[in-house]
Amino acid sequence: MAAIAGLAAVIFAAYASAQGETGGHPQISSSGGLALLHKMQAALGGADKLERANDFEETVKAQIWNNAGTPTAEVWKRVRWMRNPNILRLDQYGPRDTYVLFLDARTDSGWEMLPDRRGADPYKTAGEAIPLAGGELRFAKSYLTSFDLAMWLADRNPGYVVTSPTTNVLRIAHDGTASDMTLDPATWLPLKSDSVSLSDPNRPVPAEMRLEEWSVFDGIRLPTKRANYHSGAKLAEEVSLGPIRINGGLMPEELATKPVDFAPVIPAR
Repeated sequence: MAAIAGLAAVIFAAYASAQGETGGHPQISSSGGLALLHKMQAALGGADKLERANDFEETVKAQIWNNAGTPTAEVWKRVRWMRNPNILRLDQYGPRDTYVLFLDARTDSGWEMLPDRRGADPYKTAGEAIPLAGGELRFAKSYLTSFDLAMWLADRNPGYVVTSPTTNVLRIAHDGTASDMTLDPATWLPLKSDSVSLSDPNRPVPAEMRLEEWSVFDGIRLPTKRANYHSGAKLAEEVSLGPIRINGGLMPEELATKPVDFAPVIPAR
């Protein structure tokens, strides 16, 4: 996202890297790709259990590095997601990268509160909610389609193409973009995903997300520690704070509510 580039863009990518262009890749799923997907689904807890996960909530704390390898900031982020209706709410708190975002895929519309880049308090938003549009809307929609609990059911959700470009690599494509997941042949869990980050649409860069620790929540195995690399440089490492909530009863009205103080809602911070 051009308007939320910086730390926010890095943490966005930590959840669902905006995927790279597929170019001339196949538009029909392959038997080899589907076989790998099914092995991964079984390792994650089973496709039926994944499909029963209708809502998700996680708060993470991330350490950010600059391109020189120097730690620069800590960021907190709360992600809330619903499968049906397909809704996304993001609340982030960080220096010059505090923001709030909401997207309702039923209407392809939403709003965001952008970081205040100039005020005296580096942890405030700009103090207004504006409609999602242009590259901001495209990025938020890509976030939804590349969300783990959506991609992991690529054989059941419409619009996805599943292939395997090489041994133990699972490629999942959607609407002209793709992400490659390298699976551990000992466990069939993803070790890493490779893509092209479009968090700033004007400056695409190679992105790699390494999945370093896993835990089980409501019978589903989910990553709880991730490290994000752009062009080979480590830019972020994040750890889940507290349990990840699956089917905790999120409501669309709750996620759509704009904070009256224009501040992110992150109780665990």
